[in-house]
Amino acid sequence: MVEQGEHDTRRPAVAVVHRPAGAAESARANRHWWDGEAPAYQAEHGGFLGDADLLWCPEGLREADAGLLGDVAGRDVLEVGCGAAQGARWLARAGARVTAFDVSYGQLRESRRLDDRTGVRVDRLVQADAQALPFRSECFDVLVSAFGGYPFVADSARAMREAARVLRPGGRLVFSVTHPVRWVFPDDPGPAGLTVQQSYFDRTPYVEVDDRGEATYVEHHRTLGDRVRELVGAGLVLDDLVEPEWPEGHGREWGQWSPLRGRLLPGSSIWVAHKPV
Repeated sequence: MVEQGEHDTRRPAVAVVHRPAGAAESARANRHWWDGEAPAYQAEHGGFLGDADLLWCPEGLREADAGLLGDVAGRDVLEVGCGAAQGARWLARAGARVTAFDVSYGQLRESRRLDDRTGVRVDRLVQADAQALPFRSECFDVLVSAFGGYPFVADSARAMREAARVLRPGGRLVFSVTHPVRWVFPDDPGPAGLTVQQSYFDRTPYVEVDDRGEATYVEHHRTLGDRVRELVGAGLVLDDLVEPEWPEGHGREWGQWSPLRGRLLPGSSIWVAHKPV
């Protein structure tokens, strides 16, 4: 990878709008946002994420407890949208042969910092886009994504097809994203966040823009039905949909996630699928 400068050259977001945002614009905006935000994000959330742990969601569900991947020892595993590759390190410690990628160079740079701190190095670390994976077909046994990649891509159907392409027959895909029902509520962890503000069926992206109207950050909404159709359309079989409940005694707020909202409605969805033999 080519070394990049340390300075954050992003123009600040001045407004939130709902408007179309295609694949190129979404990828560019999110790459720049995460490049600039990576150090602050890891400083704020790193303790909760863990340096070498696979956390599925803000509710605190971890793979060590959930067991959604099965035994990964000796398996070829790809982490999609790895961030600082905390999940990849957990997988490596579990005996997997791990490849991890992220669209953001800034996040990958944070990964190398954590490699040094933990002594667990993710050797195969790649900068890439989930919509166009730079890997040959049928080369992985498991694909993992914990809030990485899929919420941020304009063409999530293509991303599912790419996931299916690189999976071996019998391989497993497990990914977590914001629960689709949250789309109708504002990003507010308090009582104001319990008031419906837009239609669940409105797929228009959430876009933060700068003073020139250019996107600085983009998220894309898919309904439950959309996700199912994309998985099935990619030739995958849906095995489970996990909606983690807010655990008793968990008081951490993270963006729109909070004990108040967590007791009333799901905040995350974890999709478990496989590629038929």
